[in-house]
Amino acid sequence: MAKKLTETEMPTADYAFYGLVWAGTTLTDRVDRALVKAHDLPVSWFEVMLWLASSPEPVPASTLGNSTLLSRSQVSRVVDALQNRGLVTRTPSARDARSVEVSLTEAGRTVFTAADATRREALEPVFTELLDEQDLEALERVWRKLKAAKAAQAEKG
Repeated sequence: MAKKLTETEMPTADYAFYGLVWAGTTLTDRVDRALVKAHDLPVSWFEVMLWLASSPEPVPASTLGNSTLLSRSQVSRVVDALQNRGLVTRTPSARDARSVEVSLTEAGRTVFTAADATRREALEPVFTELLDEQDLEALERVWRKLKAAKAAQAEKG
């Protein structure tokens, strides 16, 4: 029977990458299950709502496509589904006649607030309670470095 590799047998960069993938997948699955069970709201819908809730003004649909971890076509499908549930509205952009802007409705804000509490509750025992402020700051630094590198690559072409 094949044995499992241990952390010490794997190069540090490979183990760190595996850790990021494992953590992202595990935490996302946990949050998705909690959101679907409590609110019939997949995590992809919540992600779009999170960006909308964080913005004081309607968000261009193209910005959602660039900001989320979803493809533009996925964002479009999510916005369609959220609109069908009365959680978001689409309005023509005042700045660009070819574009639409998306915003949460009052019902959307209410659902988002409840879903955000569910997300935090789901993460608390496996993330928030386990990590101290230094851990969270280290994760934030790593995330910012990776995002900055991606942005720099995008600017180069």
